[in-house]
Amino acid sequence: MCKIITSLLLAAALLAAGCESRKKPEAMPPLRVVTARAAADSLPVRMSFIGYLESNYDAVIQPRVNGYLASKRYENGMPVKKGQLLFTIDPVQLSTTMLAAEAALQSARAQEIEAKNNYERAVPLSKINAISRSQLDQYTAQYEAAAAAVRSAEQTLRNAQLEVGYTNLYAPIDGIIEHTPAHVGDYVGPGTQFSVLTTISNLDTMTVDVAIPMSQYLSYAAPGRSIYENDGLLSDIRLTLADGVQYPLEGRYDYTRKDVSNTTGTIVLVVMFPNPDLTLKAGQFARVEANVGGARPRIVVPQQAVDQAQGLNSVWIVKPDSTAEYRRVELGDTYGKMWCIESGVGAGETVVVSGRQKLRDGMKVVPVKE
Repeated sequence: MCKIITSLLLAAALLAAGCESRKKPEAMPPLRVVTARAAADSLPVRMSFIGYLESNYDAVIQPRVNGYLASKRYENGMPVKKGQLLFTIDPVQLSTTMLAAEAALQSARAQEIEAKNNYERAVPLSKINAISRSQLDQYTAQYEAAAAAVRSAEQTLRNAQLEVGYTNLYAPIDGIIEHTPAHVGDYVGPGTQFSVLTTISNLDTMTVDVAIPMSQYLSYAAPGRSIYENDGLLSDIRLTLADGVQYPLEGRYDYTRKDVSNTTGTIVLVVMFPNPDLTLKAGQFARVEANVGGARPRIVVPQQAVDQAQGLNSVWIVKPDSTAEYRRVELGDTYGKMWCIESGVGAGETVVVSGRQKLRDGMKVVPVKE
């Protein structure tokens, strides 16, 4: 029994000696992270809008007279110039009307000459009482009626000439012309199924609708200013096309649409982009970015400092005691390589730019300036 106790004591002593001799693990050194200061800067709010390009205005080509379409003088979807002949309508029927008006005018002029001669002969006869006063009044009235008939016939002829001229339809503006549903030989004109022949879209300037929520508009617009006077509200207006390429020419504010959308609660501003080379096309998808309102204080951090996952935006902050803290933030817009923080970070705080993957709340870190 004594031997067993002695053996157990010896084993315990050996185990204790082994534990004491075992080397203790060294503590992990603090993690080194690259940091940057959250800075306060005076910047405008930059907003992004999605829309579609539209032509500045369209000119609808409508024939003023009825007749059979004689010719079409353009190619569908191609540019046309102001004054270019587009269509001709068969003028035969209208030319006949014009010839009849010319004949009626000649007849009216002949009757005027006869009435004038009778009047001029009657005046001296009336002075010597060779004819009565009533007869002179009759000749005077006939002369005045004949002169009026001439003026009426002249106007009828002018109208007939205008209608013959209307058989040639010219482009009223420069632009891109649409196809026409009418074919040569169709009866066209007011009251027919071809009362509109085609449309010309002016593409020298393209427009895009920019919709701003009313709550944001009221906070960005100058106080006391009319809701329709928004010149100066937008600046640095840029257009990005569907392929991601930025359009080289800057846009400008045009006007504000008269109604606020009762479904989306937005006010719509129309911006214009010059299109001298016709590189922009109506209906084309476009993303517009613009500064809205004047500059105001903003908190900015490097974009690399922001984590975005599953709809959550966050940053890591290095506190004054060199410990890491996880923060959720509300993001604004971007300016170059910086991201505006609407809430969650204060000016002067230190944010982690790189090395965030191994961070945990409360972990000691060694900040290294970027």
